[in-house]
Parts: sequence; C-alpha cells; structure tokens
Amino acid sequence: MQTIKLGVIGLGNIARQHIQNILSGAVKNCHLVAVCSRSVNSSEYPDVEHFNDYKQMIDSGLIDSVLIASPTFAHFEMAQYALNKQMHLMLEKPIGLSSYEGELLLKLKTDNVQFALMLNQRTDPVYQKMHQLVQSNQFGAITRTHWTMTNWFRPDIYFQTSDWRATWKGEGGGLLVNQCIHNLDIFQWICGVPNSIIAQCGFGKYHNIEVEDEATAFFNYENGATGVFVGSTGEAPGVNRFDIICEKGSLHFDSGQLTIVENDQTTAEFCYQTDEMFGMPQNQTYQWQPPTEKVNQHAVVMNNFVAAILTGEKLIAPAEEGLASLDIANGILLSSWLDAKVVLPLDRTVYQAELDKKIAASSFRNKSNAEVKIDMNASYR
Repeated sequence: MQTIKLGVIGLGNIARQHIQNILSGAVKNCHLVAVCSRSVNSSEYPDVEHFNDYKQMIDSGLIDSVLIASPTFAHFEMAQYALNKQMHLMLEKPIGLSSYEGELLLKLKTDNVQFALMLNQRTDPVYQKMHQLVQSNQFGAITRTHWTMTNWFRPDIYFQTSDWRATWKGEGGGLLVNQCIHNLDIFQWICGVPNSIIAQCGFGKYHNIEVEDEATAFFNYENGATGVFVGSTGEAPGVNRFDIICEKGSLHFDSGQLTIVENDQTTAEFCYQTDEMFGMPQNQTYQWQPPTEKVNQHAVVMNNFVAAILTGEKLIAPAEEGLASLDIANGILLSSWLDAKVVLPLDRTVYQAELDKKIAASSFRNKSNAEVKIDMNASYR
C-alpha cells in the first residue's frame, strides 16, 4: 500500500501526540519524514529529518503532506505557504485567528489538494449518534437547543507557561477559539448555524488573561428555534450537558451519556388534539449505549486524512466546514464587544476590523518558567 510522506510543524503537546500516533502505528500508511520546530532537539526523533524553518521543510522535496500544530497566530502564514506549494494539509484547530483568515486560505486550495482540520470530536460515537438521529428527521424539526459546556476548567498556570496563549495577538481569543471551538463545531454540525447571536462574555474574569474565559450566547434559527450556549474555563468541576428538543422528542447528552426520549406524536399534535387538561404525550425513554472501546479521535481523523489523499475518501472535517464554528465564535465575541445582536452570515470584514483593534493593543506575555505537570489525557472533555 502506498504511504504519504508527512512533515509536522510544531513540537508542542498536541504535535507530540500526533507524532506518537504515527510512530505507534495508530495512523496507517503514513511515514513521518520530517519535523520542524523553533527549538529542535535532534535526538528526540533520531530517524526523522529536523528543520528550524518550515519553508525549508516544505521546499525540501522530502514530504508530500504537512500537519501544522503550531501556535494559532502562525496558522495562517504557514497554511498559506503550504497551500501555495500544493501541499496536502492537516491543520490543527482553529483554521486561523478569525474566519476571515480561514476564508482567505480556502481561496488558495486547489482541487487536487486535501485540506482538513483537526476537529476530532466529530468522531465521538455519541455525537455521531446525535447527528444521525437529527439528520434522519426521526424526531422532526429542532425547536430548542441548550449546551452548557463549563468543564473546560483551566488553572492559571495553563496560560502563564505560554507567551502567546490567551492573547488577542497570539490566539485571536480564548475559550471560544481554543477549547469550545470543538463544541461549537459539534453544535452547528448537528443543529445548524443560527441566523443571529446575542452574547455576553467575561474577559479575564477567572484568570490573568486579556481574552474571554466565559461566554453566554443566545441563538435564533431560521425556523424559529432558539438556542443557548454557555462556556467557561473558570468553573470546577463544571458541567457538560447538551439538550436538543425536537417536535417529537428530545436528545439529552450529559457527561458522555445519551438519553433519548421519543414521543408517540408531535407535541403540537397532542397539544391541540387532547382533551386532558394536564395531559402529556406518551413517550419512550432509553439510554443509548456507546461502544465500550475508547476511540482514539485524533488517530481516526489522521487516518481519514491519509485515506483522502491515497484513495479519495471523503474528509471527516474538510477545512471549509471549519468556518461555521469560527463564524459563531467570532459572532459571540462581536456581539459582546458591540453589545448588539449580530446577524449571520457573519460580515467577516467587520469582525476582522474589530479584532485588529484588539491585536494592535495586545502583546505576548512574559512566559513563566514554573515547573508544570502535563497529562494530555486530562485536557480532553
């Protein structure tokens, strides 16, 4: 079987996890040929070519695909160079500091190039089941949604041991574009994109940072449905509950468990037909049991990326689908900044102008050299 020749840009925590998946064989038909980092330790991966300059790595002729796992502020520049060089590209989330940057990148993609995002939570069996049930229209149209996602708790040392993280200049935001971009992607993947947002954010409410670490947003949808999204990195232990209310039942995700409620008839039908003053539609409630085997989400997405290159398999998370969640994140921030309703599709130039103001007043922090214990498995929610 043919293999792809991959180069990885970045040697931070998530990059090392991707590299481990490749070297362990969890990612098939993928040969790690090169890595690039500002401070390369050539003894760490002795069988792999090391570069300090990502352009040199891309131009070396050694690789045909690249995984970018650099700090967010570098995503646009690096992805732009890779796409201009017709390089297959896997980009860690988000697609850029803003959906405006993402839109510019997509204009560079050609038909013969695979361009994917690491939106790995799309491979979670529970979210896949929720997606399938909503798409099947088994429960009718969505009438209301509500996701409280506050178990992304991060202690202050998480931010202080990085100079770029949680700054407008380095990340283009905080909670919404880092942790909750996964949840916003799943939210829109299952429920669709709202047509308006009213939101309020807390900026540095729980941490010594300049960006948002709490957000509450109210969504309106084209069919009249409403939605609420609440996110935080300042609550402990926090909550992860996602409710989807439909015409003929509901889905309730709570800390990894999915409860399905199916009514015998639609709520509206029962409402206008019953003669019972305190009646309730008959329903069946059951727990959906996901597979017991744990899914290596990052490896699944990488295997899909490899298969897309080698066999044309459809991407799980093509880059263009990364714009919707970033539009929502950007819309939440813009609504909070302007104290106004934001209408979608987002005017990305308006958002970019406001973000540029924040970036102009932002700077990287003095990085702390404190000893820190890192368990990447504890970072996923």
